[in-house]
Amino acid sequence: MGEWIPDVLGDGFMQQTLPLGEDSEGEIVATVVRALPEPAPWWRFGADARPLAGVDVLYVHGWSDYFFQKRLARFWTSRGARFFALDLRKYGRSLRAGQTPGYITDLAEYDDDIAAALDARGDAVGRRLVLLGHSTGGLILSLWAARHPRQVDALVLNSPWLEFQLGVARAAIAPMVELRARWSPMDAVPQVDLGFYTRAQHEVADDSDPVEVNLEWRPEQSMAVHVAWLHAVLAGHATVSRGLAIPAPTCVLLSARSAVPTRWSEELTRADSVLVVDDIARAALKLGHSVTVERIDGALHDVFLSAHDAREEAYARLGRWVTGWAAS
Repeated sequence: MGEWIPDVLGDGFMQQTLPLGEDSEGEIVATVVRALPEPAPWWRFGADARPLAGVDVLYVHGWSDYFFQKRLARFWTSRGARFFALDLRKYGRSLRAGQTPGYITDLAEYDDDIAAALDARGDAVGRRLVLLGHSTGGLILSLWAARHPRQVDALVLNSPWLEFQLGVARAAIAPMVELRARWSPMDAVPQVDLGFYTRAQHEVADDSDPVEVNLEWRPEQSMAVHVAWLHAVLAGHATVSRGLAIPAPTCVLLSARSAVPTRWSEELTRADSVLVVDDIARAALKLGHSVTVERIDGALHDVFLSAHDAREEAYARLGRWVTGWAAS
């Protein structure tokens, strides 16, 4: 078992480095961040009465991202759960000098990162596991849950990237991307990110829910996309489109609408400017046998970084769903 040391998020957060071997770019590590619930009051005899006592939550971030959402962690710990967040290899706390940020050629390689994070929990006998993923992290965890159905008790997805923008385009470009990935895996994929998604988050931020972001780990404009990584993502989308049959109940949180970020407008502060949310809502129904889709008016791509009213609505919807799941 590794050593837990203080995390950059401050009081109540600890981190542990998870060694994962080496590749051509050097040492590979993942990092797990931990937040624990306050102990049950001394005067409460018997079992912890909080609704999520006996639950562990594992969070995985999206592309060009890392874990920094302290309020999200406290949503879970205030209800009695143990919260763990994973910075995947070559992201955030896990990025080492000389490495290509976020680069991977098969999303299943993250099985090692997830296994190491689950092991770092310590004693987990009899505890229920909730997977919580944002964007690409939602895709990664959905695929993992389908491969490990006996280990997952619930799946919560925050704007998961379950389908390529306009699903018909995936079928058209996938063969070309696969060929390029085979011969030139490190080629950069053309993309235009004008930083409007980051600007939208700044525009809607408020002092009641402060967020501090390390711009080296989460740049204002997205990290470079390489063709082999895109091939891995498209393969994941194809797997979702065929149906995953995840047995665990699933909650998907999405904005009510999308906006195309070709130029700045106030609309970008009230919509998902990254994904086509209607496509994601349809793809979500292929995840498993019990899927709840929550559409939140005014939400951003990360619904928990939205303007105040949409953010509070996202937490309220999640709280309602979690309460029902826990009671069942």
